[in-house]
Amino acid sequence: MANISSFNILFLVFITSGIAVSATVFTIKNNCPTTVWAGTLAGQGPKLGDGGFELTPGASRQLTAPAGWSGRFWARTGCSFDGAGNGRCVTGDCGGLRCIGGGVPPVSLAEFTLVGDGGKDFYDVSLVDGYNVKLGIRPSGGSGDCKYAGCVADLNANCPNELKVMGPDNNVVACKSACEAFKTDQYCCRGAYSTPQTCPPTDFSRIFKRACPDAYSYAYDDETSTFTCTGANYEVTFCP
Repeated sequence: MANISSFNILFLVFITSGIAVSATVFTIKNNCPTTVWAGTLAGQGPKLGDGGFELTPGASRQLTAPAGWSGRFWARTGCSFDGAGNGRCVTGDCGGLRCIGGGVPPVSLAEFTLVGDGGKDFYDVSLVDGYNVKLGIRPSGGSGDCKYAGCVADLNANCPNELKVMGPDNNVVACKSACEAFKTDQYCCRGAYSTPQTCPPTDFSRIFKRACPDAYSYAYDDETSTFTCTGANYEVTFCP
């Protein structure tokens, strides 16, 4: 018997159960004063936007994802690519203009799972991998809670010295997570610290949480950081 992908199985479940399946439109927008390069990564489903693309200030691009898609978007800064798309970025690098993997931390992430449990979309802004630019997610046309999610504070300006990432001009270009900076089980919620009970917030994650209350500040920050909506399209804005 031929293999059937999990996406095809999911699609058949929706069709046979009589639930209408429609595509979701993401609008990726750059409100930053400088050019950024969007990165995309699919955990389930097709690669969107060829994995990455340039966005000049004020520019936007629409991407369409099927039901069952999951993945993430992020902004890369300080990039330089040749005509073949080879090059690198100061923050959020992913192996070229068209990403071949996830963004190198620290990077602010917009994460989605479309038509998950109960037919809902799940989305969040995550600082678990650190922070490089402000980021917002705005649903439109959906039903349910459908709240705005984002991190609109400039964490680079208030980043603790231990977490700062300096750019080529000796300016702060990103703020590491404590996990990335210290690489210990305690800060990374690994080993003996791999449960919500054994891995509570730290002084460093609290700095992120105070600045951006609606974003994931560390691995077990679910209750105030995951949002749901049904049947929506989403605007993902860098520097909202």
